[in-house]
Amino acid sequence: MTQREFDLVLYGATGFAGKLTAEYLATAGGTARIALAGRSEDKLRAVRATLGAAAQAWPLITADATAPSTLDAMAARTQVVVTTVGPYTRYGMPLVAACAAAGTDYADLTGETMFIRNSIDLHHKQALDTGARIVHSCGFDSVPSDLTVYALYRRTAADGAGELGDTNLVVRTFAGGVSGGTVASMLEVLRTSSSDPESRQLMNDPYTLSPDRGAEPELGGQPDVRWRRGGEIAPELAGYWTGAFAMAAPNTRIVRRSNALLDYRYGRRFSYAEQMSLGRSLGAPLAAALVTGSNAATLSLGGRYFNRLPAGLVERVVPKPGTGPSEKTREHGHYRVETYTTTTSGARYVATMAQQGDPGYKATAVLLGQCGLALATDRDQLSDLRGVLTPAAAMGDALLTRLPGAGVTLETTALT
Repeated sequence: MTQREFDLVLYGATGFAGKLTAEYLATAGGTARIALAGRSEDKLRAVRATLGAAAQAWPLITADATAPSTLDAMAARTQVVVTTVGPYTRYGMPLVAACAAAGTDYADLTGETMFIRNSIDLHHKQALDTGARIVHSCGFDSVPSDLTVYALYRRTAADGAGELGDTNLVVRTFAGGVSGGTVASMLEVLRTSSSDPESRQLMNDPYTLSPDRGAEPELGGQPDVRWRRGGEIAPELAGYWTGAFAMAAPNTRIVRRSNALLDYRYGRRFSYAEQMSLGRSLGAPLAAALVTGSNAATLSLGGRYFNRLPAGLVERVVPKPGTGPSEKTREHGHYRVETYTTTTSGARYVATMAQQGDPGYKATAVLLGQCGLALATDRDQLSDLRGVLTPAAAMGDALLTRLPGAGVTLETTALT
């Protein structure tokens, strides 16, 4: 890529997640040439004023998703665009198009599976031709999922322990709030699936995001909604109960796309699922059943009938976009995930990833910021792949190096 004016532009810097990401970049950006972008220069200036001395020289760029020419101009000025402007199904594709055309790398926070599928169908080929890396799902969805599996692949390959087989992520601890932006994205997923039977069928396919569906192994349904005893996953979880994890559907498809993009380095018999630990108390089986049942109902009924609800009814009762959890909630939030695998040689491993801060907001701002900085400043550590990618396929090695220095713990352990 030829030299650009900026290393990184943060688009959507005046929104809730955007402000948090801007605050993080102001402390972690180092010497990177950063600019803030959004619809209102006045609001951008107000955000910049809160960021401290290091950010006061950051330029401001006015750009609007409803005016594609402004996105084209923005993309042409920078090596990387990091965007927090969602729901991405509604607002995101013009920016993907601008970056793919300009050969500009891109990172977002989407958990909207059909948006990613459409991004692949519309812009993967062009991004290949221009050299752009279009990297979706660079926050809590789906970096912990994608990177723990990538770390397991790296560890087992180094140990000569065979390929990854049955692999399961378990959310062991999770504390945090929910913002209007996240709710808006979830509603967009339900709106898409309920209004388009073809999209609903695609989202039920475990390989929705595969670059070549016919090349994928047939390993059964690999359901996203599971109610299981922990001991069925790993002996270390004996006595625990697990239920459905709300973001399993988008996360699992990102991980499976990573395997395909990496030429099936994880293995041709690699299977992957996600679940959430509900503990091992007397009430844990019931809690796991209730969580799983509510997730199943939301996906099944909401995916079919959401568009039949009265217009505006849901929006009146859910948090509004641009809102989010309090600073206290963001600071006291945390998560820890454990990803267990059994290799083709019978060896067992676990990768553990943990981070302090609300998973969807403070922690996500760190993950998104680090992904953007990796794309902008660690270019010698990035993969040679181009097109519509995943975090692991685009920058797995760079993130394994970067994240420990950003307060993210990620360890792999051989199990007996």
